[in-house]
Formats: sequence, structure tokens, C-alpha cells
Amino acid sequence: MSDIAIVPAPRQLTVDEGRWITADPVGDAVRDVVDNLDANEYRIDISADGARLTAGSEDALRHAETTYGQLVEAAEPAEDGKVAVPLARIADAPRFAWRGMMLDVARHFMPKEFVLKIIDVLALHRLNVLHFHLTDDQGWRVEIEAYPKLTEIGAWRAETMVGKMTRGQTEFEYDGRRHGGFYTKADLREIVAYAAERGITVVPEIDLPGHMQAAITAYPELGNHPDQQLTVRQYWGISEDVLNVNDATVEFVKTVLREVLDIFPSPYIHLGGDECPSVQWAESEAAQKRQAELGLDEPGQLQGWFTAQVAEVLAEEGRRLVGWDEMVETDCPKDAVIMAWRSAERGVVAAKAGHEVVMAPCESVYFDYYQGDPATEPLAIGNFIPLEKVYDFEVIPESLTDEEKALIVGTQCQIWTEYMEGPEQVGYMLLPRLSAFAERAWGSEKVSYDEFLSRLRPHLARIEKIGVNYRPLDS
Repeated sequence: MSDIAIVPAPRQLTVDEGRWITADPVGDAVRDVVDNLDANEYRIDISADGARLTAGSEDALRHAETTYGQLVEAAEPAEDGKVAVPLARIADAPRFAWRGMMLDVARHFMPKEFVLKIIDVLALHRLNVLHFHLTDDQGWRVEIEAYPKLTEIGAWRAETMVGKMTRGQTEFEYDGRRHGGFYTKADLREIVAYAAERGITVVPEIDLPGHMQAAITAYPELGNHPDQQLTVRQYWGISEDVLNVNDATVEFVKTVLREVLDIFPSPYIHLGGDECPSVQWAESEAAQKRQAELGLDEPGQLQGWFTAQVAEVLAEEGRRLVGWDEMVETDCPKDAVIMAWRSAERGVVAAKAGHEVVMAPCESVYFDYYQGDPATEPLAIGNFIPLEKVYDFEVIPESLTDEEKALIVGTQCQIWTEYMEGPEQVGYMLLPRLSAFAERAWGSEKVSYDEFLSRLRPHLARIEKIGVNYRPLDS
């Protein structure tokens, strides 16, 4: 009998003696949504008489189907064209409600067809959130009918820096190639529908009030120097060109967000909030006036005010704000979900402040980091997260109390694409590290890294079938 290789591993799997002989293990299985299981639970029972998949919801039944599909690959040929399926019992449910991946399509645009393949990869791993980073200094990727220049101008940069960016670098070499692209509303609705059919929520991110140089290039009146014509940023790093805090800019962003909410039914909407320099607010007469009116002590506090103003649109539609962990320091709304990226400790801070938290710490789940020797690997931003380190990732920090641990609603891995020009590079950096991440997100038991590798090796063929690139295993 072939070995059973399910990734991520179900939380309870029992293999019995014997086998079920069938001509069609998928077609002959019985499926039911039942009342006596929680909405996220499923069971698979394979006896000599047949297979039964039961689940507490349609979403859980999808997970059962995915697991079952991987399980029946262990079937072996039997007589008369039939197969012998191992007898097994699975009782399974995810540990975390938010099991996500972030895809940055702002630094390098990714074709819609590839995004759909990424959704298939997420479904294969029983993940349920695609966090879609749609806007940044280097490109605006979502069609907004009220402001067509966001994509006519903001979706395109004249050229892109070449090589590794270093801290403080001011001189750059460029590739001389125009880069860009954007998704129409029809594209995005297709992506959302494709994901929903697979039990995946697409959470859009409109990063603000920093990381907005592409938007300010399209509409200079959004910036703190409206008389200056910027260009869509052609190199990486953090831009000091952030949104101004004028009433007209607040209304501009609200209009954008209303169109975004119309495309994305997700209960969560990500508004960024990271890496927002306040230097221009400190120099701007209008921003200083706003700061004084609000009785704020320093310019950086304007970020919290601005976010609260535009987040009113979310509240009107019954959606929840998600933001990067800097948001905790800006007096953000108390019901904001915080994505802890700068370190696991930032998740501790957010949970202790009473926020629900998605753990996304850069030291463990930033898949733009190197996964092997930089001398032989593709250019990356730096650092080192090999496959085994991802497998060993502990989602919940031990320093939290039980009450605070309950605020950790999930975890997410990140693909930032500064150094990934297209689908081949993204696949190489994402996989199979995503497979190891999925074990932690689902809550699979840690047996040993070698045991994980024994399941991962045959699992790679499933990734190949989807048509996404991956990094070969070292051994």
C-alpha cells in the first residue's frame, strides 16, 4: 500500500487494516453536511463498505474533499480495473480561523491567470484568505471609475531599479523597461468569485496614508506638495510622499473605498497603515493647522485621525478594518484587526491592547527572504528563512495569557515582490514554504521535520499539476 501523504496533515488520522475495493473512489463516496459537527469540522470514514465524508458546513466539506482527494492517491491497483483504498478515519478542523497568504501585485504586477492559480494553491493547502496588496508607491492595480487616472497614470512606471537596494542608496541603475498593469473591476470580480467557490476570502488592501506615491502621481492634489509632479516610484524603500490630511483627500479616499467595497464582499478590508513617514506633515502648513485643531502633540498622530476618518466607510457597510502593526501606535479603532509583521512581539503588544491579531512576523513567514545560500539563490531582499524554519514556526507567543491567546485569530505568510518580476519567481519563493506554513496555520501536529518531508515529496506533484513553479527540495 502506498504511503498516505496529506498536506497539511489532518489533526487526527487513524489507518486500519484492510482496504476498500472500488472502481471510482471519488464518485462512490457519500457526502453529507450534518448538524452534529461544528461549522469548521469534518470527518472522513473509509471502511470496507465505502467512504463517507461528513462536515458541519459546505466550507468544511470542501476541506474534506481536498483531504480525501490526497488520501485516495494512496490507493493501489486491484482486479478488474478497480483500486484498493486504505481504510482510514479522519477527524479534523482548523486551529485558526484566518489562514492566509498576502500577494503583493503593486511592486510587480501579476497576471490574473496566475492569481487564479495561486488561489488553487491556497485551496490545495486548506488556506482560506488571499490578502491582495493592490496599491503602493510603485503601482496602483485596481480600477476606480471615479478616478481613472489612478490606473491610466498610477498603474505604470517608466522603468525599474536593477540590483539590490541598500540602506541610504540614492543613485540607481534602471532597466529601461516600462512596467505596469491593473485589474479591471470585471477581473477582480472574477478573482473574488473563483476564490469564493473554493472557500477563500479575498481581502483587498489599499495601503494608506503612506505608500501612496502612485496615487499622488496621478492626482498631485492628494500630496503635501500639490505643485510638484511626481512619478510612479521606480525604486524600492519608503517614500516620504504621503497623502495630505485635507478634507478633500479624505473624501477622495472614501470614494475609492466605496468602489473597493462594491467589488470585494469580504468582511475585512485592509487599509495598510505601515511605514508612514510624517516629515511632510511636520513641514506642511495645512497639516500643522489640522494637528493644532485636533489638539495633537506630534505630526505622526495625524495618521490615526486620517485612518479613523476613512474607516467610517467600512463601518457604514459593516466591514472590519485590518491594518499592519504600526496602527496600534496611532490610536486606531479598537475593533481593528492587527497584522503583526515587524516581529512576533508586535503581536503580543497588539493582543495585550485588546486587538484581534493575525500573526505575520517577518522573521518567520516573509517569503521574500532567502531560503538558501544567497550566492546560489535568486536575488532577494535579505535575511534567511529556510523551509525547516517555517515548519518550526510557533504561531502563538507563549508570553500571552490564555485570554490574550484567544485574540490570535490566525496567521499569514507574505510575498512581497520587489525582487520577483513574474509568476516563475513568485512560485519559487512561495513554494514549498507555503506547504510548511499551512501545517502551522491548520494546526497539524508537529511530529518531525523528516516526517513532514516524507509527505511533502509526493505533494510537490500536486503543485506541479496546478502549474505553479516551486523550489526543489535540497535533498
